[in-house]
Amino acid sequence: MSMLLGALAPIVVCLGLGFLAGARHDFTAPQAAVLNRMVMLYALPLSLFAGVMAVPRERLFSNLAVLAWIVGAMTVGWVVVFAVARYWARRPAPVAALQALAISSPAVPFVGSSVLPDLFHSEAALAIAIGSLVVNIVQVPMAMAVLTRAGLTRAGLTAGANLRRTFAEPVVWSPLAAFALVALGVGLPRAVAGSLTLLGQATGGVALFASGATMFAQKVSVSRMVWVNVAARNLLMPALVWGLMAAAGVGGSTTALVVATLAIPSGSIGTILAIRFETATRELASTLFVSTVTSALTMGLFLFWTGA
Repeated sequence: MSMLLGALAPIVVCLGLGFLAGARHDFTAPQAAVLNRMVMLYALPLSLFAGVMAVPRERLFSNLAVLAWIVGAMTVGWVVVFAVARYWARRPAPVAALQALAISSPAVPFVGSSVLPDLFHSEAALAIAIGSLVVNIVQVPMAMAVLTRAGLTRAGLTAGANLRRTFAEPVVWSPLAAFALVALGVGLPRAVAGSLTLLGQATGGVALFASGATMFAQKVSVSRMVWVNVAARNLLMPALVWGLMAAAGVGGSTTALVVATLAIPSGSIGTILAIRFETATRELASTLFVSTVTSALTMGLFLFWTGA
């Protein structure tokens, strides 16, 4: 529990400081949007590029079972949640895309890197690397495609224009470019990598601070949909994958590692995109906060139940 609280406390503190800054009128919602724009155009792309480039190529394929389960769960999870939200709940496509991110995208870089290595040692690096890659090169591009398509459709532009605009976004092409370089065995000189990470290290703190200021401006509320998102993220998704792995006869440390990775609370990328596109901002910010606060209990339970 102390390990979990230590990993989650920085997220809650950054959100709380942003909320306090909004309450003191030090930062307004438009100013928070400016901070978020810096994150989206510069800090986050640099962080994604440097993070993917730091993953050794051999590590990506060191445990195919862990790789397959995490990639499959997060990819299929996004698609299923988007389909249910869009075609069953009849939510607008941009909102459904962001809700799918909130539910299927765990905060692997923030929380995972603090919790998993102490529990799984060297095997944790694979889960952290794969989870981060899936968010960056699969989930974010899919969500961006939906979000940009919605804006371009209103402007009367074509599907080709949507595709070009999606891949023109730095948060899409930077991790894809890095993944291609890693696959080719191309590395970065230490001086270049250090130059990229300097601004990239600001991504998490600035994004969470801006989210906190937005939470105050949006009058954050714990609605029924927020509880649905949190229950699906913190409980339903890891439980379903655990059940599927048990049915497939997978057990031991592989199951514990995959379930622990998927039990991590909601990542901030959904809130970052919500602020960027001014869509479902209150719901995504509230989901991020509640998911993080409650995950000390829910993630702790999964760690206990799986014997991690």
